[in-house]
Amino acid sequence: MIKVFKKCEKKFAICSSAFVGHGLCYCSRRVRRPYFIGVPLRFTTADDSSNAAGTKNKKQISPFILQSLRINMSKKFVCWTIFIILCIIWGSSFKLMKDSTVALSGAQIAALRIFSAGLVFIPFAVFHFAKLPRQKIGIVVLSAVFGNLLPAFCFAIAMTKIDGSLGGILNSLTPICVVAVGILFFKDKIKSQKIVGVLTGFVGLVLLTVLPALTGEKTISFHNFSYTLLILLATFLYGINVNIVSHYLKGLNPIHVATVSLAFMTIPTAIVLWQQGFLQLDFSNAAVQESVLASSALGVIGSAVATALFYVLVQKAGGLFASLVTYGIPFIALGWGFIDNEPITWLEIICLGIILLGVYLANRPEKKIS
Repeated sequence: MIKVFKKCEKKFAICSSAFVGHGLCYCSRRVRRPYFIGVPLRFTTADDSSNAAGTKNKKQISPFILQSLRINMSKKFVCWTIFIILCIIWGSSFKLMKDSTVALSGAQIAALRIFSAGLVFIPFAVFHFAKLPRQKIGIVVLSAVFGNLLPAFCFAIAMTKIDGSLGGILNSLTPICVVAVGILFFKDKIKSQKIVGVLTGFVGLVLLTVLPALTGEKTISFHNFSYTLLILLATFLYGINVNIVSHYLKGLNPIHVATVSLAFMTIPTAIVLWQQGFLQLDFSNAAVQESVLASSALGVIGSAVATALFYVLVQKAGGLFASLVTYGIPFIALGWGFIDNEPITWLEIICLGIILLGVYLANRPEKKIS
């Protein structure tokens, strides 16, 4: 249905701003009595409407509306392109982490990932640092610790023992953890709908963990189960970080926060790389080269570039649309798992659907009562 306004008395036959929902005509006079039609987008100009009776009016599109259409379509194309790229990048990060485990330890993978991302952001952080309030620098660094450093170690260590596809599924719990942390630690007022979403996601997690053992598909090993808990800890840390940013860093430019926070993380990660004997590796070995390349790509593309793209998407399309990336990540991870011949069962896919339903309920905007 296309919203069309009554003929403008001054200049145009219709309000040329009506298509974008402002309700004002080009000559700045409000047009009354909007109505709806279900026909193709055709508009009659004022000059046409003043033709003599019996002469057929020529149908043509207002140049202003045509330009608005082109801009709107171009913006949507850019937003969806960024959305798909982010799903591919973050969904493929579990594949890169798995490939890195061939010759690197979990600590080396995580440290190299964050060090590479911070190294890319250092030139930008030099200029952005002065634009952040000095009293907020400590919180910015703390945000990097909870949002980048610790989760990277949790994921990298866990990927040495569990499948990348399972890691992608468990990562989809992040939005639910954001809501749960807001309730538990930040005293956020949460609607009952969001609580239902959290509980639904938790049910999906329990089924994903327990049902394979009950059906005999897998046996629960408490050794490997501890690595699964590392991913749950990482999603919980993500939840803490999002709430820190939303409560204490509101109003700051997110690009400035991202570049400065990751640049600070180059110091502790460099120390970890040195302590873990990274420089003593045999870099002439093909397996080491591939693992180092995968971990570096994980940092440069999966952390630095993806973070910048995500904030661009938030600015262009809004936070709600950007948050939907969460739905695409596990399916990309499952696709890589299928390519790598990882055992993927219908039970895991069903549990993923339950978790994503919980994510949807926890993040669905409340309907406004008019």
